[in-house]
Amino acid sequence: MRMGYGLNIIQTQKLIMTPELRQAITILQLSSLELESYVEQQLEENPLLEIKEEEAEQPAVEKKPVVEEEKPGDNGYDIDWQDYFHDSSDLGLPHSEIRTEKNDYSYEHFASRAPSLLEHLLSQLGMSICTKKQQVIAEYIIGNINHNGYLIYQVDNMAKQMGVTEDEVMEALTLVQSFDPPGVGARSLQECLLLQLKFLNISDPLAYDIVEKYLPDLADGKYNRMCQQLGVSVLEIQRVADLLKTLDPKPGRNFSGGNENRYIVPDIVLNKVDNEYIILVNDVYVPRLSINKTYRAVLNQDKGDNKTKKYVEHKLNAAAWLIKSIEQRRMTLYKVASCLVDLQRDYLDLGVKYLKPLNLKTVADIVGLHESTVSRATSNKYIQTPQGVLEMKYFFSSGLTNAGGAAISAESIKKSVQEIVIDEDPSEPLNDQQIADIFARRGVKISRRTVAKYRDELNIPPIRKRKRY
Repeated sequence: MRMGYGLNIIQTQKLIMTPELRQAITILQLSSLELESYVEQQLEENPLLEIKEEEAEQPAVEKKPVVEEEKPGDNGYDIDWQDYFHDSSDLGLPHSEIRTEKNDYSYEHFASRAPSLLEHLLSQLGMSICTKKQQVIAEYIIGNINHNGYLIYQVDNMAKQMGVTEDEVMEALTLVQSFDPPGVGARSLQECLLLQLKFLNISDPLAYDIVEKYLPDLADGKYNRMCQQLGVSVLEIQRVADLLKTLDPKPGRNFSGGNENRYIVPDIVLNKVDNEYIILVNDVYVPRLSINKTYRAVLNQDKGDNKTKKYVEHKLNAAAWLIKSIEQRRMTLYKVASCLVDLQRDYLDLGVKYLKPLNLKTVADIVGLHESTVSRATSNKYIQTPQGVLEMKYFFSSGLTNAGGAAISAESIKKSVQEIVIDEDPSEPLNDQQIADIFARRGVKISRRTVAKYRDELNIPPIRKRKRY
């Protein structure tokens, strides 16, 4: 057996991820707002890229020759006095248009903002009658209340940090707990509910007793166990449970906070016109790009620095590929959205009960793309439909097959489970096996465990919590 080194030439095929291909993949999976930020970053890095001017700006450019054709005055000076006095900072009279712009502003131009919980409590503290020391301690307590209205620090820790006694902290805490909303400044759920009961002047010993000792049992629906320990009827326990449901366990959530609002910008918009769906790719936030012609002229010069030409050529190819990738993203989104509209037409017209099971492979075969491409095109993107603004992944769901061979999606089954629970008798609620039997009579074979899974995803409580006496 001969052993040694050798040199052989073998021809193989393999996929190489070029930087251009990576950029195209990155652009495809970006949402509209993310793509806007990405394009702005590329505009800063690539000098050959520029924003294409809109057609609406062209009339403003055509007015310039008219100004230049003005003749000098009798004094011999070739000065455009209208442009000279157009600036209000000069000693001349201010332009009339400037006064008009200032008069256009009103209070409607300023966005109003609701006060936060911290501001609401501090404003009440400013109107309270207390000593200077109590006000300082109360401000410290208010600063340690979270967005739900609960005090996150213990009284002894705050007393040590401020160098005061625990009694002084408790006096300030009692003052804060008397503020609006009722229950603010509580250290636990029990204390929050007790503060609200006192604020509403509810003198029900059973309600106070249940909140202080049996709140976990009440949440688990163990009414019979509570009846035996308290010596009351089930109806009394249910009456207290209904009363406690009217209270707010998070009193601070109704107040606004900084930068809490998050708005969804749909990437695809479906408009129904004459029983047909018009697909619009919502890319209005993305600037229209073009290549600067000045740098392109550098490549046509016979004389010049080779390094400069190579740099310009590299940036030119990058700019052209970026524009091509953005256009390819738009076409891919349009193809995928058009396929989803054709396959889920019944859902768009009739609702969630008509949503069909769908996977990525089915759409990829119809559109002529790879499954990974369809997955990137639908990830982190939203579509505006007559059924609401939905994530594009919502259209891809698993399902079951009924007795007739028709496919039923999981979302349709969840909707049916929700309707069955709404129509059930509250005094005799249905368990998971009974709900599975109802589906079996409808021709859908589903297990009890699957029903329990869908019920948990819909936040539907179990049978003992739904039962009414």
